Amino acid sequence: MATQCVSKVELSISCNNLIDKDIGSKSDPLCVLLQSVGDDKWTEVDRTERVKNCQDPEFSKKLRLDYHFEKVQKLKLGIYDIDNKSVDLGDDDYLGGFECTLGQIVSSRKITRPLELKKGKPAGKGTITITAEEIKDNRAIVLEMEAKGLDKKDLFGKSDPFLEFFKKEDDGKWQLVHRTEVVKNNLNPSWRKFTVSLHTFCNGDVNKPIKVHCSDYDSDGSHDLIGVFETNVTALQKADHGSPVEFDCIHPEKQKKKKSYKNSGVVCVKMCKLQREYSFLDYIMGGCQINFTVGIDFTGSNGDPRSPESLHYMSPDGLNQYLSAIWSVGLVVQDYDSDKLFPAFGFGAQVPPDFKVSHEFALNFNPSSPYCQGVQGIVEAYRMALPQVRLYGPTNFSPIINHVAGFAAAAAQEPKASQYFVLLIITDGEITDLDQTRQAIVNSSKLPMSIIIIGVGEADFKAMEFLDGDDGVLKSLTGEPVARDIVQFVPFRQFANAPKEALAQSVLAEVPSQLVSYFKMRKLDPVNPPETTK
Repeated sequence: MATQCVSKVELSISCNNLIDKDIGSKSDPLCVLLQSVGDDKWTEVDRTERVKNCQDPEFSKKLRLDYHFEKVQKLKLGIYDIDNKSVDLGDDDYLGGFECTLGQIVSSRKITRPLELKKGKPAGKGTITITAEEIKDNRAIVLEMEAKGLDKKDLFGKSDPFLEFFKKEDDGKWQLVHRTEVVKNNLNPSWRKFTVSLHTFCNGDVNKPIKVHCSDYDSDGSHDLIGVFETNVTALQKADHGSPVEFDCIHPEKQKKKKSYKNSGVVCVKMCKLQREYSFLDYIMGGCQINFTVGIDFTGSNGDPRSPESLHYMSPDGLNQYLSAIWSVGLVVQDYDSDKLFPAFGFGAQVPPDFKVSHEFALNFNPSSPYCQGVQGIVEAYRMALPQVRLYGPTNFSPIINHVAGFAAAAAQEPKASQYFVLLIITDGEITDLDQTRQAIVNSSKLPMSIIIIGVGEADFKAMEFLDGDDGVLKSLTGEPVARDIVQFVPFRQFANAPKEALAQSVLAEVPSQLVSYFKMRKLDPVNPPETTK
């Protein structure tokens, strides 16, 4: 599973043309931020200060909350005219409010919307402007290290040295922040260049003490210490201008025993620089659109849609596992696509008018424009298509993966981080073209795209788990490995009794890191990078 990376977001609020509730003076507004906790219940997250006598307030206090890409976070901003000292807003005049999702705000970075007294009733000419910013230190340290004349620790052959870096915590303990690879049989090793976030390396404090251990690797885990030195990032950075910085590698026991002891070798910093590491939100707020495409399995193994046993059977409430999966994932992703036009395809069915088998037919039967308006449009197209097609086979994934990869490849021609593609495949899991699909995924891993597979029904999903690559790196038939991990598979049945949001949270959790890994691999900055961290 992806590590749950929680970003903190800060919202700046200003309003214009607020309605005037005070007689003889202007209103004294304050803004409250509420977040939905489900079932039409809201909880207060934060509030701004009160601005006196002002109908066009710009609030100085920022509203802070945690951001999760994989959730629909419904927000409500309310403006109140405060005329007393009580914290309770029930006795204060309501000047208007606005509801949206946090995804809508961050995907635009800044939005201005009319305030409403209640749904459909505008609050005069009042508007609210919300600007989002991520709170973080996005610097990283890049280091290239080598050593000279290290002590020989092995009876047969030279040492096998590696470095470990520790930061000093506030309680005085040392915490490991990075370990290099082992260089075999070498007393003058050069280690590969590495990058660590500055927050991890030294909590963003360039003067925080850093301790470096140089040790000789032993396969039984009893590594022998060669020597130690202490430094900080400020000292390491002196290597930034082409002249290496050198540190004596000291073994404390040897130093005690021998007066003439000088060192156990010298560790050199060949290069040290600080650079920016962009986050998922930097790319999204910087103008990157996420394009969402759906592929639905219409093969015969699903069962006759008219039979209650079929995976395509519509229950009396108009739902089935396919539709539940589309709603769950689509409601999250749609906030990140400005035109809300989603291509939707079916595969494995005989399609009218001539009932030839197709592995990528447009759900709306319009191949030149397979786009559906929003998630609701995909659902409607699916309901319309189901009675018109004949479920057939085989279950081929590669055509639809290659179809989306074609769009991703076109976007990748532009050297900018403006588009990323997410393909959702919903299937009963009986895949036929496994080898071609492996190749399609390996090819796609070099493109700006992620693939989510949701398995419906009770099948054995071993092939899907194989494609996910969590148990090892997925390779094509010729042995070429994926450039990065882009497939996330989950069986729908795991979420049968879970809240409806749980499915999206599980399948979308890895998309932010997959998007960042692609643009980092291509060395692409956000289209509109954030201002430099103060």
